[in-house]
Amino acid sequence: RYLESVGLGYLTLDRPLRTLSAGESQRVALTAALGSNLVNMLYVLDEPSVGLHPHDIGPLLKAINDLRDRSNTVAVIEHQESVIRSADRVVEIGPGAGEQGGNVVFEGTPAELEADEGSLTGDYLAGRRGARAAPHARPTDQGWIRLTGASGNNLKHVDVDFPLGVLCVVTGVSGAGKSSLVQETLFPALCSRLNKETSAGLPYQDLLGAGQLDDCVFLDQQPIGKSPRSNPVTYIKAFDEIRRVFAQATDARMRNITMSHFSFNVEGGRCSRCKGEGQISIDMQFLADIYMTCPECQGTRYRAEVLEILYRGRSIADVLDLTVREAFVFFRGETKVQAKLKKLMDVGLGYLPLGQGANTLSGGEAQRLKMATAISTRSQSRTLYILDEPTTGLHFADVAQLLDCFTALIDVGHSLIVVDHNLQLIKEADYLIDLGPGAADAGGEVVGVGTPKELAKHSPHPTARCLAEAIQASNQASKIHHEDAQLLD
Repeated sequence: RYLESVGLGYLTLDRPLRTLSAGESQRVALTAALGSNLVNMLYVLDEPSVGLHPHDIGPLLKAINDLRDRSNTVAVIEHQESVIRSADRVVEIGPGAGEQGGNVVFEGTPAELEADEGSLTGDYLAGRRGARAAPHARPTDQGWIRLTGASGNNLKHVDVDFPLGVLCVVTGVSGAGKSSLVQETLFPALCSRLNKETSAGLPYQDLLGAGQLDDCVFLDQQPIGKSPRSNPVTYIKAFDEIRRVFAQATDARMRNITMSHFSFNVEGGRCSRCKGEGQISIDMQFLADIYMTCPECQGTRYRAEVLEILYRGRSIADVLDLTVREAFVFFRGETKVQAKLKKLMDVGLGYLPLGQGANTLSGGEAQRLKMATAISTRSQSRTLYILDEPTTGLHFADVAQLLDCFTALIDVGHSLIVVDHNLQLIKEADYLIDLGPGAADAGGEVVGVGTPKELAKHSPHPTARCLAEAIQASNQASKIHHEDAQLLD
């Protein structure tokens, strides 16, 4: 009963835990709390709605409220609108990300949050931001990929047509078979046709239209590196241009210090004690290793003579401490550096320090960094990008910025297939493929296709109902703001 109350009724009893998604694992853990009779406890939940369809949020909220009603305190970190609206009290942290955040910008009830015009979250809840008429869907006349007879896991020999050159969103209730269809069947099948190495996929009958693509890329949320040597600017190839700028400085040329001296990955200019890591690992034998700041370079990673080379009053180590946004301003006039950094800002990563270790990035940050790299790669190839729940952990404003990134990819001739539940994203799709009608054995079928408007009007299934309510609310907010604008005029 507890597993069902948190939206996991579709799981088989013999399902191995290692095969569960992060959101499913968290909700399994939540059932242990629901099954206990403890009182006066503090429960802290970090985004329990991850991976949940809007249709399944209701049972989750009831389970959380049951915990509260047993004289417990429940603190929830969330971006999901219905969870925020159901809270007894809301605390908003901001106003921005990274160094621009860290302040309590609002504390009160959801109704007070909605009325607070100084709150970014309140603006989205009230429709002051993000409220606009439904966009005109891009035409689906640039080719199709047809997958027939997909029968892996719970898929019931489905035939699916995926349009190219547009934003195609695959949705459906949790456990309907979305990942089985896209990530485990379509992607391996395309890689096989394009002679790309990948793991074996689920069974299918045939795949048509792969010849229209030059490449297929799956942008997941796996870490981009396990070492602090990799960071945002090295991953996006901006560090090469930054090192070139320093190497062209007058002092550098006089001392014969070249581009390679400004790299902490090769011998030459890096600190010889820590090998360019800025930290020294101390082996504690039977305990976990301890890391301490390098006593020779004080964590800067470079030798003293390299740090003496300044560009506009800053050393290479000082520049790596700048955020992407600060560095964009600092390198004014250096168009090649700014072009690379602009891509990071476009995907909402302007708050990251240039030298932040890739192993410290969240899954969502790693995925957006991969997207920035894709956008910055200007090639004539026609690539299909597949993303699995890219809105995980994103605020309303971050989702809006993510949609701009999708537009940038489509505008240069690429295609997108996105698996997601987020209604803000679903409303903006050019084409929807809805799986269901239920989860596990009750799912695995295509129950609706078309534009968001078409699906909302003609389908009786959960996604369509939630989408119709979201479109109606959006239209209502647009109408109110249009009337307010007329009154101001």
